[in-house]
Amino acid sequence: MSSDDRSNVPAPVDRREAVREKAQQVQARHARAGRIRLALLLSGAVIVVGAVVVGVAMAFSSATSQPQLAPRGANDGGFAITSVSGVALGSAAIPDTTPTAPAEESTGTEADPTPTPSSSSTADIRVYVDYLAPGARQFEMANAPQLSSWVTQGAATLSYHPVAMLTAKSNGTKYSLRAAGAAACVATHSPEKVFAFNHALLEQQPDANSDGLSDDELATLAQTAGVNEPKVVRACIENGEYMAWAKSATDEAVHGIPGTDDLTLTGTPMILVNGEQYRGALDDPKEFAQFVLTTASDAYYSTPSPTPRP
Repeated sequence: MSSDDRSNVPAPVDRREAVREKAQQVQARHARAGRIRLALLLSGAVIVVGAVVVGVAMAFSSATSQPQLAPRGANDGGFAITSVSGVALGSAAIPDTTPTAPAEESTGTEADPTPTPSSSSTADIRVYVDYLAPGARQFEMANAPQLSSWVTQGAATLSYHPVAMLTAKSNGTKYSLRAAGAAACVATHSPEKVFAFNHALLEQQPDANSDGLSDDELATLAQTAGVNEPKVVRACIENGEYMAWAKSATDEAVHGIPGTDDLTLTGTPMILVNGEQYRGALDDPKEFAQFVLTTASDAYYSTPSPTPRP
């Protein structure tokens, strides 16, 4: 018998089979590991997506469950001016025109050359204002003195309606919306300073396509205007408490303005006198005064007089 016993040495074919089997086992392990990794990745993705969905749902639920704050004293999206004090209007000339009804015809007596304001002929003036609109500043600077005079005399009622038509024109800071919300803060906590704050906002109007005033600067401007409880007003402005209301008021005006013949807000300023839109020059106070006088007179004559009973 030969001493070279090779019975335990695998044949070449067996070695190839063993190598192939080993490779298959390694491949199977890799495939299984890959499936496990894929499953883990998919599970993680599902968890992340689920968390996002839950977060969005919670945010939406929170937003819808919280009632929208409405500023005190708002009427059809506007604030009636109850005081014009505390505003330095400079030396702008006030046209010698008071929006009152014409004097009744009489015989043998002279009409009073200076008509006295009467409640029957009071002009109702509404100003829709975006605090970033150049035209709004033009109108305010030209007409604030006579508006102040008419309100003081009782010849006109005046309300400002802050809107946000130019929110996209402030480098993403939403200045129009923030300024309108700030005006609502002042109207809520210090209504007698709405006229002063409105005037200050327009007097210091920032340029379009700029960042506009910061919330801190808006709050400081309100304090300078003389608001009561300046800390409360500051918190209201910096927290944006009435921004949602301002957006809602703007949307409503765009779809229709109350008390008009189907007028809608298409730009600012929009000035209404007894529901009629003023379309004249924004920087001509005499032209505006004449429009107010004419409109007030038309309203006076269109009001039926009571028929005397025998």
